[in-house]
Amino acid sequence: MLPIVVALMATVVLLVWMGFFMMGSLPLLVLAHDTPLDSRFIRGLFNVYYVAVMLTASAAALSYAWTGRPVFALGMAFIAVLAFALRRWIIIPRMDVLRETIPAVDASILRFRRLHIAGMVLNLAQLAAVAWALTRLGL
Repeated sequence: MLPIVVALMATVVLLVWMGFFMMGSLPLLVLAHDTPLDSRFIRGLFNVYYVAVMLTASAAALSYAWTGRPVFALGMAFIAVLAFALRRWIIIPRMDVLRETIPAVDASILRFRRLHIAGMVLNLAQLAAVAWALTRLGL
């Protein structure tokens, strides 16, 4: 009984992180993204989000594997790996490159905003996938 409780708690925490990030990053689109402070704050928010998702999705994947639910374990492992890839190779490194040129190059502001939106869209897709899996696949 304990493994399924841990898996469900990790899933709930993951959903909370995803929802918090979505609700917290949406109003930040109002920012002009034209100062180093704005871009540093948004990058920091993305970084914290990806670390939290990696940890909670990994815990959920291990717990689901322990309870003999391989579909859920693979799904959570995929979310953890995706968060790792986005943090390590895709979103965060690109934000770092753009942050250095933001005050000087106007195109960097637009690219940073697009990257911000892309990160939010990916989060929404993950959130929808987890919600769909929980409601349709059944534990």
